[in-house]
Amino acid sequence: MKCDIILCGVGGQGILSIATIIGQAAMNQNLYIKQAEVHGMSQRGGDVQSNLRISSEPIASDLIPRGKADVIISMEPMEALRYLPYLAPDGWVITSSAPFVNIPNYPAIEDIYAALDALPHVVRIDIESMARDAGVPRSANVILLGAAQKALGIELAQLEDAVRAVFARKGDAIVQANLQALALGVQAAG
Repeated sequence: MKCDIILCGVGGQGILSIATIIGQAAMNQNLYIKQAEVHGMSQRGGDVQSNLRISSEPIASDLIPRGKADVIISMEPMEALRYLPYLAPDGWVITSSAPFVNIPNYPAIEDIYAALDALPHVVRIDIESMARDAGVPRSANVILLGAAQKALGIELAQLEDAVRAVFARKGDAIVQANLQALALGVQAAG
């Protein structure tokens, strides 16, 4: 088993929480894991990105080479485009469809969608609306993780256990909200 994952978005969107859940699920399966993070200025909507590598074999580096990422999970569609040079030819992009317009020259969303839709494996969903409609507005990131479950090759039960472990200290209501969000994402990705 090997999966090289790039997680990206804008500061404050929950990218590092997704990385923690995936990492916990990988450790529960006794897999090797390496992670490298770049934190933007979250107060100002800066870029946040994490390289997450999981494998059944030892991993030499925590950085994913260009053209080798199996999955890009992006909380924001333009950020997905930023990391496309790292995507393997048969890789997956799992992204929110809702733009986070934080720069004056943000590209036209239609152009972003066209670039993403030209790829062989893309899941693009409106996680913000789904989270709001389901009454779990702070769990949009976990909806996106659920949508990525099949591409990651991690069993749903393993991700559910990781959600329980990661959010346990916040109480049962938060755990249940995130389990609901995970299930919504799995369902949305089909």
